[in-house]
Amino acid sequence: MARTRFINDAGLTARMTLVMFLLGGLFVTLIVGLMYALPGYAPIIGLAGIGIAFYQWYSSDKVAMKAMRAREVTPQEAPELHGMIDRLCAMADMPKPRVGISDMDLPNAFATGRSPQRSVVCVTTGILQRLSAEELEGVLAHELSHVAHRDVLVMTLASSAGIAAGMLTRGAQYGGMGLFGRRNNNGGAPAFLIALVISLVVYAISFLLMRLLSRYRELCADRAGAYLTMKPAALASALQKITGEMSAIPQRDLRASSAMNAFFIAPAISGATLRTLSSTHPSLEQRLEQLAKIQAELGRPTA
Repeated sequence: MARTRFINDAGLTARMTLVMFLLGGLFVTLIVGLMYALPGYAPIIGLAGIGIAFYQWYSSDKVAMKAMRAREVTPQEAPELHGMIDRLCAMADMPKPRVGISDMDLPNAFATGRSPQRSVVCVTTGILQRLSAEELEGVLAHELSHVAHRDVLVMTLASSAGIAAGMLTRGAQYGGMGLFGRRNNNGGAPAFLIALVISLVVYAISFLLMRLLSRYRELCADRAGAYLTMKPAALASALQKITGEMSAIPQRDLRASSAMNAFFIAPAISGATLRTLSSTHPSLEQRLEQLAKIQAELGRPTA
């Protein structure tokens, strides 16, 4: 990670390295498997998949902002928000990211971008209306820690692997049941099935790896943000408010924003699904328990 005053987390670094190594190996396995199943088309499909992954990495900030109907705001347009981020960046000794606002009632925030220089921290109007200044500061510190730890980049690349696998599956279907199938009616269907199975396995594994990394990085960001502001109770209060308000948001709005769940401070879902295996975040209880321990630690008198 970049040198900042956010606490280092060796566990996060190890997990990010392992996830990238495993996803790289899965992608190579996918290409090799397709080369075996569809020798004439795998290189083309592979290049197309890599191209999609590169585009998502290069344009991740623009894609996320567009998905959330967000706009970048200047200090003149949002002086209080900019002032808060200025103070937090000075405390963390890190470059200031761009600042965005999404005109959505959904109370949430996210950080994205392929590097600290290309990062953006975005909040919704819903969260600005619901949180106090201290609570919002805790949320922003959480998001800035994602930028400092560079886990936003790893999550973007990790999600690209799943997209590439999905595209390769569709390409394999075209090659295995289309042109390839017409050339060899006996071999087309088995080749397609082999390519489909390989692609689905790669997608499933990348999906699980992303979830495991995402849950740990959220706990890490809670911890780092709480130690930076020295106000873990404020972040705990913010998380409770955000999660509690999700039930009041129409389901169609939650579904429309679900693609961004891995990047939100709290997933845009309501009810028991917060506890499922596919959740991108640890449970609220787990996050509050960690913040309570930090609060107790900070409240102890020093010897």
